[in-house]
This record gives sequence, C-alpha cells and structure tokens, in this order.
Amino acid sequence: MTPTMFRRAWSGWLRTMAAAAALAVAVVPQGAYAEPGAPGLRNIVLVHGAFADGSSWSEVIAILQRKGYRVTAVQNALTSLADDVAATRRVLDRQKGDVLLVGHSWAGAVVTEAGNAPNVKGLVYLSALVPDSNESVSDLLTRLHAPMQGLTPDGNGLIWLDDPAAYRQVMAGDVPSAKARLLAAVQQPIAAGAFGEKVSHAAWRDKPTWYLVTGNDHALPPAVQRELAKETGAHRVTLASSHMSMVSHPADVARLIDRAARDSIEHQ
Repeated sequence: MTPTMFRRAWSGWLRTMAAAAALAVAVVPQGAYAEPGAPGLRNIVLVHGAFADGSSWSEVIAILQRKGYRVTAVQNALTSLADDVAATRRVLDRQKGDVLLVGHSWAGAVVTEAGNAPNVKGLVYLSALVPDSNESVSDLLTRLHAPMQGLTPDGNGLIWLDDPAAYRQVMAGDVPSAKARLLAAVQQPIAAGAFGEKVSHAAWRDKPTWYLVTGNDHALPPAVQRELAKETGAHRVTLASSHMSMVSHPADVARLIDRAARDSIEHQ
C-alpha cells in the first residue's frame, strides 16, 4: 500500500468511527447515564406488601438505578411473616455494603423484623403497618381501633383481592384502570395467619426511619398512618396518593428513598 492509499484508508476509517460514535450518542435515551448516588450507601432493598409482587416497584427501580443505586426487589411468598422475613434476609445477605430497607403496606411488619440485620442503616415505610416489639399486625390494628374489614380467607386460608374493580377501589384509585387491571392480574394473596405473627424486636427503635403517609388511601386510613409515623418517630412525608404510591407517584417515592439513603449516612 502506497502512502497516499494508506492516508485515504485511514481517513475513511476515522470518518466511519466518527459517524458510529455520533449515532451511538443519538440513540442513548435521556437520563440513561447514572447520576451519583448517596456516598457510602449504594444498596436499596424494596419489599412489597399483600396483593402485589415485586413488579410493583418497576418504575421506582428504574429511577433509583439512574441515580446510581443497586436496587433489589424481594419476592415475598406472603405465606407467613416468618417466610417473608426469611426471603428479605436472603436478599440482605447478598448486599455488599450498607442497605436502606423499604417496606410497603404489609411489608412494614416484614422490614420491622428483617431490619435488625446489621447492614440495614435505615428504614422507609410506605403507607405501612408497623408493629412494635412483641406485637403482631392484628394486635396493632386492634390497639389503634382500625380492624381489618371485608378480608375473608378462602378454604386455603388465603385472602385475595383479584377482582380488578375492587382492586382499583381499595388499592389504586389514582392509577389508570388499564394499569390497575394489570396489578390485579399479578396480585398475590396473603395467608390470613400471617397477621397474627408477632415481631420479636422492632428495628425502628434502633434505626433512623421515614414514613410516607398516603392521603387518599382506601386500604389503610391516613389517620392510622399518621399515628404510626408518630409512634415510630419517623421523618414523615405526606403525598396525595392511593395505597399504591410506588405505581401512581414513582418519582415522589424514589425522591423520598434517595433522601433517606443520603440522610442515613449522616446518622451513622
């Protein structure tokens, strides 16, 4: 190859690479590059409640990942408190470094027990049931004069909420009906007996805590949520949302989790 031929070939290769780079930049979606997450606390573990599964966190996960967090959603069996705590502990054991543990609804009881793990540095409750030490969810609701109503177990001892209309009315009033039907389709029933299992030691007594009160909630009355936030000494945030805030307001929920992760570092 002559020098002239080499220069032409080299020039053509450079033009090809430049065009490819420009195309790559053009197709990268906005926000695809991770923002810096909280220094020192990179792990977020999310725990779903009754009548849901881990997919309910999808939009929140995407936002937190863009912020640079490592996010894991637990898949609860909802067969007992002990089973759900065990599932959460298995996920906690796989984390490399400190963890912020987040629980929605029924999972408030789960993270209250599982949150005693030494790598958990903070707890976030989303419209959650939060028992005290040696207290069950049933004990809690009785104490707060907020008994569960309309939750009748089937012959297998499971409580279902798989009717799309009922699901939207109780859980997801501010979620579009098509999305609510999808949520109802993947809802997981919970064993009625789980509500009678007691927490051994409430992790919120030892660790910084945040509570999101959902003001338009038809599953857990906002007044009960406010009382729980007060009892736990939580940093309280109120959002005009249904019970499924992570679906209807994912940006707000992710913002709270991000703030809690950053503040948890300062509490250490």
